[in-house]
Amino acid sequence: MTAQTDHRTPDPLPPGRPGTTPVPDSVRSAAAWSWRLLLVGAAIAAGLWLVTQLKVIVVPIAVALLLTVLLTPVQRFYARHLRMSRGLASGAALISLLVVLAGLVTVAGQQIVGGFQDLRDQAVDGFEQFTDWLAEGPLGLDSTTISHWLDQAGSAVSENQDSIVSGALGAATTLGHVVAGALIALFCTFFFLLDGRAIWSWVVGLLPLRARDRVHQAGRRGIVTLAAYTRTQILVAAVDAVGIGVGAAFFVPGLAVPLGILVFVGSFIPIVGAIVTGSIAVLVVLVAQGWVQALVMLGIVLLVQQIEGHILQPFLMGHAVSLHPVAVLLVVAAGSFAAGIVGALFAVPLAAVLNTVVLYLHGHDKFPELGTEDRIVVRGSPQPPVVARAEADLQVAGVRRRRPRRERSAVEDSPVAGPEDAGAADDAPGGAR
Repeated sequence: MTAQTDHRTPDPLPPGRPGTTPVPDSVRSAAAWSWRLLLVGAAIAAGLWLVTQLKVIVVPIAVALLLTVLLTPVQRFYARHLRMSRGLASGAALISLLVVLAGLVTVAGQQIVGGFQDLRDQAVDGFEQFTDWLAEGPLGLDSTTISHWLDQAGSAVSENQDSIVSGALGAATTLGHVVAGALIALFCTFFFLLDGRAIWSWVVGLLPLRARDRVHQAGRRGIVTLAAYTRTQILVAAVDAVGIGVGAAFFVPGLAVPLGILVFVGSFIPIVGAIVTGSIAVLVVLVAQGWVQALVMLGIVLLVQQIEGHILQPFLMGHAVSLHPVAVLLVVAAGSFAAGIVGALFAVPLAAVLNTVVLYLHGHDKFPELGTEDRIVVRGSPQPPVVARAEADLQVAGVRRRRPRRERSAVEDSPVAGPEDAGAADDAPGGAR
């Protein structure tokens, strides 16, 4: 009897084992990650593009959030100790901020008007001394060459007059945007102070039901981080302003206050702001007093920046936002590259808030003392889905106890007792959730 040859094809290997496809598993995993990362990058790029198109609205709202976390303690003080209503306390807190800003601008303006004429005369004298040094110093330039250079500079200004005029018109347009943005920021700040929780409830209500509570708890922690950043940055900016302002008072007493205010405002941009404003202070002292005093002023600026960089930023700001100094530097650089001064200003608080929120959503709570008892009110109920379902079950259990045995079977067979209908009740308008 002749043996028959088995011509059946062998069974294919189970999927997922090596050798089933010509593409290795590592390459397929890399491809899967790649297209997902491309989609995420495209979504981020689209979001950044939309923000740049709406920057006249987005930037004032961001400023309003910073002002809100700054003025919330003031509003609570007015409401608790002065017995003001919530609306009146919100308006009083905003007016207090405007009064402080107006006072700073008034004092700085008076100081500038008083010291500008002396600074102008000193600048003219310094320029004349510089031209004399060019003529009599080691360069040996005669007055004819210097005059020729000055004439060329004047001719360049005349030839580029159209560009200068268009730049002035662009600056006027930018000033109009700044005024409009300031009005939007003040308007939003008042209503954030007055109805901030109601606005947040509306935002959370747009999310899916199961995500609302976690997003609310993450948002609470993000606001705490933003408040800590704002107050810490005010303290750091005040130290910079006082240090550089006191140093400038020894050389240019009439401009010490304006320079201090300039340093205070510029210090809200970490690292970059202090360097730029400190350079301006050194330049003013150079024009007013000379090289020796300018070098002394440079030493004062460097000392203040060293105190900020090695004491204030690591201990205060690092504790407030939990970001490494290297991360702060990279975030500021990326923000300035993407959106200029505005990006550098908001880069650190945005990164700090995102860090806190993302860590919480991944299970790491930076502020466990806040707890999770605070519940957001969304469409009339502060209860999360789990609590709503539990209450529905308790209600059904009470109905079972009160009704006779014959009716219990009908209740047990009723879909009201099931968790699916409890969830449907949550989604219904005017229901538990």
